[in-house]
Amino acid sequence: MNSNIQSIKRYHIAKVYRRDQPAMTKGRMREFYQCDFDIAGLYDPMLPDAEIIRITCEIFEGLGWKGNYTIKINHRKILDGIFAVCGVPQDKIRTISSAVDKLDKVRALYPFTSTFQPHLTPPQQPWTEVRREMTEDKNLDPDVADKIGAYVQLKGSQELLDKLLSDTTLMANESAKKGLDDMALLFNYLTTFGVLPKISFDMSLARGLDYYTGVIYEVITEGSAPGSGAANKLQKAAKAGKKPADADEDRSNDPSVGVGSVAAGGRYDELVGMFSGKQQIPCVGISFGVDRIFSIIKSRMEASATSSTVRSTEVDVYVMAFGGKGFTGLLTERMNLAKMLWDAGIKAEFSWKVKPKLPAQFKLAEQGGVPFAVILGEEEVKQGKCRIKEMGLAEGHPEKEGVEVEMERLVEEVKGKLAKWYEENAEGGLVGRVGGLEV
Repeated sequence: MNSNIQSIKRYHIAKVYRRDQPAMTKGRMREFYQCDFDIAGLYDPMLPDAEIIRITCEIFEGLGWKGNYTIKINHRKILDGIFAVCGVPQDKIRTISSAVDKLDKVRALYPFTSTFQPHLTPPQQPWTEVRREMTEDKNLDPDVADKIGAYVQLKGSQELLDKLLSDTTLMANESAKKGLDDMALLFNYLTTFGVLPKISFDMSLARGLDYYTGVIYEVITEGSAPGSGAANKLQKAAKAGKKPADADEDRSNDPSVGVGSVAAGGRYDELVGMFSGKQQIPCVGISFGVDRIFSIIKSRMEASATSSTVRSTEVDVYVMAFGGKGFTGLLTERMNLAKMLWDAGIKAEFSWKVKPKLPAQFKLAEQGGVPFAVILGEEEVKQGKCRIKEMGLAEGHPEKEGVEVEMERLVEEVKGKLAKWYEENAEGGLVGRVGGLEV
């Protein structure tokens, strides 16, 4: 560790490993890729935290998830303050915090109500199971648990922050006041950055790791929650007395396992000092689950009636040729045309056969999800022309058989059609390039 470096902004993409509950088709791999972004150093309060959230929004907006994600946010000092004013013994704070963090997971399974109604029973009341764990498994006083429940089931935005800031009992606690003051400052900065509408102030968010010291957050989308029928499946398993799934079992087909949050992080001001043995260096950061993000994007593409299939290559144009009896394959002509497109920065490909059959060329283009074909015929070549065909057009479409263009205008025409195609198909992040890690 270089002690001369006191402030950095860094990102890192590498493999990490999951301890349990893999679900391969949902992006929950045993070994998976994670992208981390962190800011370390002494700065005025909440400025780096606001920038992390702003960058997070830019990433998901860039992926095409416009308005289709939520950043849940909370503050560990607010939680600690709530536990203190509710009467949680100091030695139980972390274990009760762990129970609170399960509340949102239970909500995902039993999404019938989010208000505090102690008379309801599972599966209708998410709080009931969490309260049972606190009181029965962790021996917390039931009155204390009920006080906690009145706070941790709250979620909202600026109106919730205003409500908590006016809570005299909570504001009398030093930890809670510090956390709420931080959140007020953060909300001001997020308003300036224009990303506050993406935020959900969720009091049940606790994050399991002990090293978080301030703001904590998770990014979720509709693919994060367990699938439909998860609650019923869990109930049936419980009645049948089935044991929990083995930690090494692939749970891809288990509806009670969702993709989970697609990104998460927070402030961890004391972690660096644990390893450096010297001064503390404040840090804040976020981790993106690359496999989870791609799993959700793929699911959206497959579920959309208007989307194309997931593209396995980055090729935009497949150069083809056909002819009648005595057809030579026009290999040189195909190579020259591919070179013309490559020189113009267009990703193109052609069959590596001297005399390929036209159906086989179309099959290769379709398998790769290539959006356009440029087709050469012997007569067209003599006339200095070719045909641009958009793949996948419906029968009866006026351009189903393609559009004939002069060879010297080919690059211009292809670029224009590609720009239009990407504009029409990129809505909602539904056009992907898996091989190049682009969406």
